[in-house]
Amino acid sequence: MEQRRILVVDDEPDLVHAVRLYLEMEGYLVFAASNGYEALEKVREKLPDLVVLDVMMPEMDGFETLKRIREAHHVPVIMLTVRGEEADKVRGLRMGADDYVTKPFSQRELLSRIQAVLRRAEMPPMVPKTQVKIDEELSIDFERNEVSVRGNLVSLTRTEHRLLYHLVSNPGRVLTYETLLAKVWGYEYRLEQHYVRLYVNYLRQKIEPDPAHPKYVLTERGLGYRFVDFRQKRA
Repeated sequence: MEQRRILVVDDEPDLVHAVRLYLEMEGYLVFAASNGYEALEKVREKLPDLVVLDVMMPEMDGFETLKRIREAHHVPVIMLTVRGEEADKVRGLRMGADDYVTKPFSQRELLSRIQAVLRRAEMPPMVPKTQVKIDEELSIDFERNEVSVRGNLVSLTRTEHRLLYHLVSNPGRVLTYETLLAKVWGYEYRLEQHYVRLYVNYLRQKIEPDPAHPKYVLTERGLGYRFVDFRQKRA
């Protein structure tokens, strides 16, 4: 298998050195950058398969760096933060980060997250053969990664796409937090229920006429979520 290329961006030389050594021992080709500007240059030149990006950096912080990366690249990004605050995590994920790891972290934890994110990014698309029409307002084309809401196209992120796929593929069936985490994020995320809640909220903002009172993605309190059984409406 081709060697995976990882870009590690952090202004702490000791941390970068330690992560680099560990990942290289695990078979990855690792590049390093000490600030956001250097990171953008390395992304263009080295075309990494994944970026590990620190949030707290001088001049250009990780959020601004992520924003600029996302303007031209779809490379998976894992954010590093010392705060561990929910607001920072939500902000990073909303801006297009694929995951986050809170400092201090173990090398094994970071490796596990890298492997999981790469696995998701490299999974072949799971698409039904035809477009799915939910009702007169909502239709979904998984092959093209397109959602049409009242005639307007809505773009989905990779994670939103996978989450919606599994929900729509099981209309009327309750999918537990554990099931959704395993199918969309991977077994390593089985305890991270907030990921499901966060991305369900993102989906609702994009597809629901009234996200505060959803009619498609329904909450099963304490269990998980289910997608409305649109098959019954066709019968």
